[in-house]
Amino acid sequence: MKIDFIEVAFPKTGGLVVFSFDDGPFSGFAKQVDEAGNGQLTRAAKLGKYNGRFGQHVMVVAPVGIEASYLLLVGLGKANELDALKARKIGGKLITEFLAQGETAVAIAVDVAQSSSLNAANLAANITFGACLRHHRFEKYRTGQRRYRKSTVDTLQVMTEMPLETEQSFTPMREVAMGVLLTRDLVTEPGNVIYPESYIEQIDALRDLGVEIEVLGANEMRQQGMGALLGVAQGSEREPQLAVMHWRGGAAEEAPVAFVGKGVTFDSGGISLKAVKGMEEMKYDMAGSAVVVGLMKALAGRKAKVNVVGVVGLVENMPSGRAQRPGDVVTSMSGQTIEVINTDCEGRLVLADALWYTQHTYRPRCMIDLATLTYAVIAALGSEFAGVFSNDDGLVEALTEAGGAVGEPVWRLPLTQRFDKLIDSEIADMKNCSDRPGDAIMAAQFLQRFVNGVPWVHIDIAGTAWKRESSNLARKGATGYGVQLLNQFVLDNFE
Repeated sequence: MKIDFIEVAFPKTGGLVVFSFDDGPFSGFAKQVDEAGNGQLTRAAKLGKYNGRFGQHVMVVAPVGIEASYLLLVGLGKANELDALKARKIGGKLITEFLAQGETAVAIAVDVAQSSSLNAANLAANITFGACLRHHRFEKYRTGQRRYRKSTVDTLQVMTEMPLETEQSFTPMREVAMGVLLTRDLVTEPGNVIYPESYIEQIDALRDLGVEIEVLGANEMRQQGMGALLGVAQGSEREPQLAVMHWRGGAAEEAPVAFVGKGVTFDSGGISLKAVKGMEEMKYDMAGSAVVVGLMKALAGRKAKVNVVGVVGLVENMPSGRAQRPGDVVTSMSGQTIEVINTDCEGRLVLADALWYTQHTYRPRCMIDLATLTYAVIAALGSEFAGVFSNDDGLVEALTEAGGAVGEPVWRLPLTQRFDKLIDSEIADMKNCSDRPGDAIMAAQFLQRFVNGVPWVHIDIAGTAWKRESSNLARKGATGYGVQLLNQFVLDNFE
């Protein structure tokens, strides 16, 4: 979608959007539109019982007095309650309306009075950001007549009284949006397209943004002693990979902030085979890694002034004559031994070695890992909150604040010694799971044994990475949850 920032003017074609606040008068331009149509907008608002409540809208087809094909009046709610997140949702709402109409060109007139928390440029930029996120659609594999029948919005004109300032405000947001959309695309790709080796090719594209990339193959991981990660991969014909991405935007001597992602590109469950129903969705068991990749793209794209290292462990978990068995014992890079009770509890094994490698090699200021790790977190929190576990209260508070600001909320769950004891093994240092309730907590307790005291947060995104219903900012499917959260976290705390 091509985006232009221009002065406010009557468009010659396409759709036109104007706004008003709750119970407030039409903006200057909306008033001009109403006058051009001899009060048609006023009449439409009255008949539609429109009063400017947040998200309320009225569509006028073939409006009188102007050349636009559609006129959309959208309510912004109370001026003193309008913030960046609400503005983004408005952008998603309005683009949804025009996608439904099949309109290819949309002009948005953002000349409403300044709100208490957003100036006119920031308001327009955030509306544009939301429109970008909601507009995105994955249709790579639809062909011919089976492609989406409804057209896409090809051009978006954002009309303001300060177009240059609006474009400057939107520029870093555009980079974050591109990171979110990359994450969505990676998660949506099928397992025969995204597997460890091909995933590396996608990651390599970040070099163009100045991201430095290192890749460890199976031999290098064996030399490092990564028996936990390699154990998961041994049943697949696909060779595992460990990708390390460096963004060096801070001072040379500054320790990095580290992000670690689970990248199981397809999870059959291994010998502990999953049920048939829903197994096709296990292509998105690499969503944690995709968030890290999307985040690195966003940070590099907006030239974040911070040093960051992103580490993703990439494997397939498949059943075969070579696959690890329930009851096997593997030795992790840390030297700790693990009894594999269930081969479908594989993500924590991948993260165990990835976390240890990250803290051991890069000595980060803090580590945050992301994974679609457990169904238990979905049972606890549904699809609205990601579960977080941590050894550092300050990190959790910072993430909670960042999540609230961007609409990607987190909810802290406990870590306790009682749950930690449940993963003790009778024949090894620990086992990878237990048959007791509370698996999300036990998984986090397991991971904590590999952080070596570094300030750390584990984010279980099993419920938030993929949704079955559309939202204001995303179609159903891959959400890209986590990129905005972590970008805001970095911006607020490390830049």
